[in-house]
Amino acid sequence: MPANAEAPGFHRAALTAREALLFEAGVKLGGVFHQYLGMPVSTTTAQGLARTIESAVRLQPFVTDVHVAIDPSQGAEAGTGRFAYRYLSPEMLVVEVTLQDGPTTVVARLEHRADLAYPLMSVLTVGAVDPERAGAPPARPRD
Repeated sequence: MPANAEAPGFHRAALTAREALLFEAGVKLGGVFHQYLGMPVSTTTAQGLARTIESAVRLQPFVTDVHVAIDPSQGAEAGTGRFAYRYLSPEMLVVEVTLQDGPTTVVARLEHRADLAYPLMSVLTVGAVDPERAGAPPARPRD
């Protein structure tokens, strides 16, 4: 297996760009899941929290696009009055991240799967950049 020519020595194992991006996608989605769960969130703060998470993920290597959706109506019951908020839970969160290294791209998604009762991280696509879409904005995740 050839070493990643774009960043020799970046990984201790000889990984292809595809393998390295798949690993990185898991790191990005796992980071969002484990760093932000438990944050106080309400209908008035959900969009701002989602944009903050997106901004933080965009700082990381290989990320070309990220979309975070938070639905604060999901999850546990909110309090009342000054306590009328929830804590960010897996049921509220949908994250889609696109990574690119040279011509190789990976799109991965984190979303709670009710049928599995589990916050599943999955790879949506792996492939080469389509030259016709190279300058086009990435597709938004399904809602």
